[in-house]
Amino acid sequence: MTFCNQSMYDRYGFVLSEESLAFLWSSIVSIFLIGGAVGSLGGSSFADILGRRGGLMVSQVLGFVAGVLFLSSKISRSVEMLLLGRLLIGLSAGMTTCIMPMYLMELAPLHLRGSMGVLCPLGVCTGVLLGQIVSLPKVLGNEDLWPYCLSFYLIPLVLCSFIFPFLPESPKYLFMIKRNHQVALRSLSRIRNTPVDELEQEIEELKNEQRVIESQRSDAWSIKRVLGDRKLLLPLLLVCALQAGQQFSGINAVFYYSVTIYDSAGLSETGQLLGTIAAGICNLFMAVISVPIMERFNRRTIIQLSLSTTAFFLFLLAAAVQFLDAATWMPYLSIVGVLGFVLAYGLGLGPIPYFIGSELFEVGPRPSAMALGSMANWGGNFFIGLFFPLMNRYIGAASFVLFGSWVIFLFFLMRAYLPETRGKDVAQIAFLCKDGLSSRPASNFVSRIPHIAESA
Repeated sequence: MTFCNQSMYDRYGFVLSEESLAFLWSSIVSIFLIGGAVGSLGGSSFADILGRRGGLMVSQVLGFVAGVLFLSSKISRSVEMLLLGRLLIGLSAGMTTCIMPMYLMELAPLHLRGSMGVLCPLGVCTGVLLGQIVSLPKVLGNEDLWPYCLSFYLIPLVLCSFIFPFLPESPKYLFMIKRNHQVALRSLSRIRNTPVDELEQEIEELKNEQRVIESQRSDAWSIKRVLGDRKLLLPLLLVCALQAGQQFSGINAVFYYSVTIYDSAGLSETGQLLGTIAAGICNLFMAVISVPIMERFNRRTIIQLSLSTTAFFLFLLAAAVQFLDAATWMPYLSIVGVLGFVLAYGLGLGPIPYFIGSELFEVGPRPSAMALGSMANWGGNFFIGLFFPLMNRYIGAASFVLFGSWVIFLFFLMRAYLPETRGKDVAQIAFLCKDGLSSRPASNFVSRIPHIAESA
């Protein structure tokens, strides 16, 4: 905030009042979330027009420009650069969370789609942990080095930029959206490191899925069309509920409260920061082990287990924080609540929402559906960021009861309507959900559905 006030004085000759400074600071914080929501919606268009790889390259460019603005803002004493940089990095992050899971899932063979889908949240958890470390006051999180803290992500971003020229385009995008079959088959052969004539099964799946798309309306898919198609109502509800559920589970609120909890447990300021990093390590650990978990266990089983245990630890945390001073051991119970919540969240609620849309939607509506899901996530983040301070002020620990209630609702929604997608053909899953809320896709009758080639 000191920089903001000094910047306004140097450039415009006046000092901000306490209320104006608070509004400016909240704008700097929230504009990132607005950018994320807008970037999510724009990501679907870029993914269809420029391709999955092209959309990610646009995201890279936006992130690079944002990093340069962060580095320049303090030298130029320009709070406007800081605002613009936050907006651009939000746009970049929103596009990435929309396109990257879709890209990974379209590259993966059927038996590895769960494992590949988890790689995106694994990257997010790694980034969060690195951010927690570099933002420590003794590292980069101080008055002198904060521009380098904000732009630290430029290091992995620049390193990744050297890989982009060698990344293949999604064969599904080339085959079904661009209708460039020869290039698509060459791309698929390159990815699998297998001659085209040995990929008959995957090629047949592409042709079958294309026949289904061609049997539907011929006009291009858009967000408006996805929202208006009754057959997509249920999968869209599931994707948006899970994406928003990540935020409404209170994950950011738990990290916020963890400092207070560690303080009550008698930890020093350094110990509190290290405790927060420990929670980040737990989050990363769960992201790592979720790779084999998604390969071996059904999605429905994992998400229900994750949601039920997440709700349990939220209620435990609510009680422990409410009676934090009632007993000497209560702060330690709160620590158990924090770490237990992080582990339960990371089991399924953390990774599954990122990729489940790619298993519920066919290639045509997939970008728009993933964009809407990502926007629900960013919108939920904005909502919690806006209202949690008020919730914390007026109801305190009862906030976790509200978060836990949402998670319970999500549990019953998934139990009733989420079909098992592991190892299943996307067209079969779409058939299960075609009747909207009247569908009963959770019933295990996928095997009784005729193969998509027969129904096409």
